[in-house]
Amino acid sequence: MSPAAEEHAILDPALAKPFPQAVLPVLRNPQLRKNVAHAIDVIQGKRAKLVAEKADWQELRTAAAAIRSHALDNLGFYLEQFEARCTVAGGHVHWAADAAEARQIILDLLRQEGASEVIKIKTMTSAEIQLNPFLEASGVRTYETDLAEIILQLGDQEPSHIVVPALHINRAQVREIFARKMGLENLSDDPKELTNAARTYLRRKFLDVPTAISGANFLIAESGGVAVVESEGNGRMCLTLPKTMITLAGIEKVLPRFQDLEVMLQLLARSATGERMNPYTSLWTGVAPGDGPQNFHVVLLDNGRSSILARPTHRQTLKCIRCAACMNTCPVYRQTGGHAYGSVYPGPIGAILTPQLAEMHHAQSLPFASSLCGACYEVCPVKINIPEVLLELRSEVVNQERKQVGRIFDPMYLGLRMANVLFSKAWIFHTAQWFGRIGLRFFTGKDGWIHWLPSVGGKWTQTRDLRGLPSQTFHGWWASRPKEGK
Repeated sequence: MSPAAEEHAILDPALAKPFPQAVLPVLRNPQLRKNVAHAIDVIQGKRAKLVAEKADWQELRTAAAAIRSHALDNLGFYLEQFEARCTVAGGHVHWAADAAEARQIILDLLRQEGASEVIKIKTMTSAEIQLNPFLEASGVRTYETDLAEIILQLGDQEPSHIVVPALHINRAQVREIFARKMGLENLSDDPKELTNAARTYLRRKFLDVPTAISGANFLIAESGGVAVVESEGNGRMCLTLPKTMITLAGIEKVLPRFQDLEVMLQLLARSATGERMNPYTSLWTGVAPGDGPQNFHVVLLDNGRSSILARPTHRQTLKCIRCAACMNTCPVYRQTGGHAYGSVYPGPIGAILTPQLAEMHHAQSLPFASSLCGACYEVCPVKINIPEVLLELRSEVVNQERKQVGRIFDPMYLGLRMANVLFSKAWIFHTAQWFGRIGLRFFTGKDGWIHWLPSVGGKWTQTRDLRGLPSQTFHGWWASRPKEGK
């Protein structure tokens, strides 16, 4: 596999390593973990203050959950309404069953325009379908315009967070990337100077490239319009200067009414970046003569979403508005960052979304990348019960593995069967404790901790230590304690 292919494999569940393997290099990288923890602490602190000032925060969450549930329950109706209203306004709607079809539709549209370059607004959906490498291989140069995405593109890296894609990179590393790729040897790591360097780099692209690609935060069925929220103004430039705009959006992004944005935007900004509102909220519907793009296309992507929609418990996954609040509060993500998840969607939401988009053919390790603490459910602005879905997916993974030939001899399953026997009778359990205490003495250090175990036990001690067994069990102590009155 070429270096470029290896980079893109990070976001391809079919090629990505299982989570327990992918996470090891991250756990051994203290600078990356420090970068992630610092960024998360800043976002969490800002979010907490702004959520606290909203006396109706829980009511907003309830309203948002109801809006998203209603939209998903009636998704077919609202998608058809969106298509009809968008078409009347001068737009063109295309339907893509999977990633390959979506890529081909976009490439065909670009060829119709004679486009050899395209500017892009940050869009996770395009990363989901691996659009950039596909276009590059087809002779179309893509230019990311989001500051974090520029850093990643120039640094040949992949995003590690939904809202802050370059969260794992500090400003000294950004300076090194810009200095090397832009030829700015005297560039400092001052944030303003770095921003100015990116602005200068992009300005000519905004003015010269006539075709743009965007994602969508929301699709408005009532008007056939598209809403994009962002913080830098690059999106606004892409939405006004190019001649042709192609919007790629998952079918779950639809909202019934324009009025629903009043709820969603309050929750999204506070949950995502700790702001009262996004600096730039852009809405456009179809084509307006002499104003903005004169060719407007929307590509509606399924890519596994219909199969998720058909399952009641799993359906709530599609309510996600991509705020990343679940990631920012997750103790697992805090330690691992996003690359270990092997998907453009990391963290708790990625742990349930990615395996389902892959129809449980890949990424089966992700549902186990959670402590099930429930913190993600508590902060989710649309009340997705992520732990509930995680448990359902874990059950499916186990059932899959049971059906595999040879799994009966897998050490983990042999161990589980042995545990079933050990826990079946008290005397068997106590006997096993006695033998275990003797055996583990060979692996217990002088500090009383077990730092290494062989075979299956090594999967635990690869990333954490285990306290050695005490010389006396609680049951033994209870039985030997002095009895009252004696």
